[in-house]
Amino acid sequence: MREWWVQVGLLAVPLLAAYLHIPPPQLSPALHSWKSSGKFFTYKGLRIFYQDSVGVVGSPEIVVLLHGFPTSSYDWYKIWEGLTLRFHRVIALDFLGFGFSDKPRPHHYSIFEQASIVEALLRHLGLQSRRINLLSHDYGDTVAQELLYRFKQNRSGRLTIKSLCLSNGGIFPETHRPLLLQKLLKDGGMLSPILTRLMNFFVFSRGLTPVFGPYTRPSESELWDMWAGIRNNDGNLVIDSLLQYINQRKKFRRRWVGALASVSIPIHFIYGPLDPVNPYPEFLELYRKTLPRSTVSILDDHISHYPQLEDPMGFLNAYMGFINSF
Repeated sequence: MREWWVQVGLLAVPLLAAYLHIPPPQLSPALHSWKSSGKFFTYKGLRIFYQDSVGVVGSPEIVVLLHGFPTSSYDWYKIWEGLTLRFHRVIALDFLGFGFSDKPRPHHYSIFEQASIVEALLRHLGLQSRRINLLSHDYGDTVAQELLYRFKQNRSGRLTIKSLCLSNGGIFPETHRPLLLQKLLKDGGMLSPILTRLMNFFVFSRGLTPVFGPYTRPSESELWDMWAGIRNNDGNLVIDSLLQYINQRKKFRRRWVGALASVSIPIHFIYGPLDPVNPYPEFLELYRKTLPRSTVSILDDHISHYPQLEDPMGFLNAYMGFINSF
């Protein structure tokens, strides 16, 4: 019996080693096209991927899109063309640690650094003095809050924000309900690196699918595109570090919620009400109480945490209604 277990162990070791070093999936034609049409710029020696499309000729309007966790700028592809019909420049980036951008490790990932990267990108594009419309989702909402705080301080070199539209993000720590896997990874200590190394497509897809509505869940090929973006540059190995943004939201709540509540620019929120991460009605009640001057678009009852992917037309119409209102 003892020799049998030894043989199993000897067989399992190389199999486990091969599994843990499994190569990332190949990019689908659509995702490959997205990468090929984008560019990179360097921020403090790190390569940051971005998209920059020229849309309506003669319009001065610029919109910058800030994506969520754990995905990438590709989250916006379903509404990209529609945005180019309204804006002169449509710009999106993969935050550090996400998508096609670099994913250094070890590294202290922070919302503050991501906001500085957005500022650096606009300087790189020569747009630092232009008025910018921000459109954000999830993790990107918090980056937008930090950019808003800096704008409020009126310091040189900061973005001049014309408007802000948020969507399905945990801007209030007290109403945010992170997934079980997120809790394990952000607070796992020595266990977190093991969990990130063991994460695979099955675990990822089973973890992410419940945050979509029952009728709007991504296809397997769409999930593979999301997973390919995460696995690019071994991004699965930095997920626990990226997840510290949840703790940062709690620590800096006064700074970030205060920025939303105190500025006078137009603010809008597009909400998928079936979202288990920012649940209805608790989230919406607190939002309206905290930001009574902000307008809100509530999408259909079955739309959940990724409204721009689940209901791109409804999302785009809601955003256009907001952007054309001032």
